Amino acid sequence: MPIDQGLVGRSFPPTAPFTVTEDHVRAFVEATGAAYDGGAAPATYPIVLAFDAMNAFLDAEQVDLYRIVHGEQRFSYTRPVRPGDELTATLTVASLRQIGGADIIGTTSEITDAEGVVVCSTSATLVHKGADA
Repeated sequence: MPIDQGLVGRSFPPTAPFTVTEDHVRAFVEATGAAYDGGAAPATYPIVLAFDAMNAFLDAEQVDLYRIVHGEQRFSYTRPVRPGDELTATLTVASLRQIGGADIIGTTSEITDAEGVVVCSTSATLVHKGADA
């Protein structure tokens, strides 16, 4: 069954506040085979929050994660993410189209700090293969 077009423009509740710690950033960096020398988190770090926001969206809409292929991810920053930041992510469905039995879902997520200031915006393309495809 295709995903409902009525989702376009809908925003989902923000994720729970997430405190960025140096230990978590170090673990994230080391998982990529690099070494963390302190300072700002790497450019891809906000995927931690964006993925939580995406999973909450999928759960709310009863879409199975195993039917999703991640097509694209982009990040746009207003400032670096640093240990000590308390961040939340709010996902919005930006676009939706059906092609060949698949739903192509465009999402955006705003990553904000404890004061509500946007730190980073992400956009993602998700390809959803429904049970009928």
